[in-house]
Amino acid sequence: MLASQLPVLIVLLSLGTVAKIAVIRTGSAAGTLAQMGPAVLVPDRFRRAALICCAVAEAGLVAGLLVTAQPLFRWATMAFCAMSTYVLLELRRRRPDAGCGCFGEVSSAPVGWRSIGRTVVLTGMAGMSAWAEGPGWLAFAHPSWEYLLAGVVVLALLSPEIETLAERARYRAPCEQRRSPAESVTLTRLRSSEAWQAHQAHLATAEPYDSWRELCWRFFAFRNHDEHDVVFAVSLAGRRPTVRVAVVGSEDSKPLPVYKPVSV
Repeated sequence: MLASQLPVLIVLLSLGTVAKIAVIRTGSAAGTLAQMGPAVLVPDRFRRAALICCAVAEAGLVAGLLVTAQPLFRWATMAFCAMSTYVLLELRRRRPDAGCGCFGEVSSAPVGWRSIGRTVVLTGMAGMSAWAEGPGWLAFAHPSWEYLLAGVVVLALLSPEIETLAERARYRAPCEQRRSPAESVTLTRLRSSEAWQAHQAHLATAEPYDSWRELCWRFFAFRNHDEHDVVFAVSLAGRRPTVRVAVVGSEDSKPLPVYKPVSV
């Protein structure tokens, strides 16, 4: 029974780590850090570092809970959850418009009592596991289903993110109204495409001299060795983008050919 909630703690901390890393990669340019979690309570120049520290702490706790039975990691997890409760109370008092950032961008809704109640329950779960024997992976291998499911149900009831995800799934915005991936992410997708491989050798530089977005497309402009513009268009719809390319300024310019989506 004492170890029954270790899988829940490990999974939630892992999800929080991954989500925060995603926000760090894509959210700073869009101003997401200024509206989310502990980053709101620190000066602008420290917001990214604060979120990185939070993600690193969660990752360290996950590793410790999963592979060891050291009480240090159990008590540290309890302290982390208790501190999270305090941070959420401060957010609710000082910045009622900010989200908790517990699970990245999906936790962008203003902090409510459900989110605070969830961290209180997680603090209790971590405290209960402090006296458990064996590492966390044993709890995954031999779960106590009745206690595990009870914990999952309680946390699900206290997680507003579930409603947020359901709402987004029902009312998904058109592609042109969605926030696009970071430019670096789209550029990585371009460089894995057949269009890039076909034209790479003719480009004067590997970095674009200009880029812009139009509706569901991100455009990247390069110069080739003949001083012509090579413009790539990468679709922002889906994870397997369509890529088009055209050489602009040459007499034999042709309409943008479509390259088949590729796995990235």
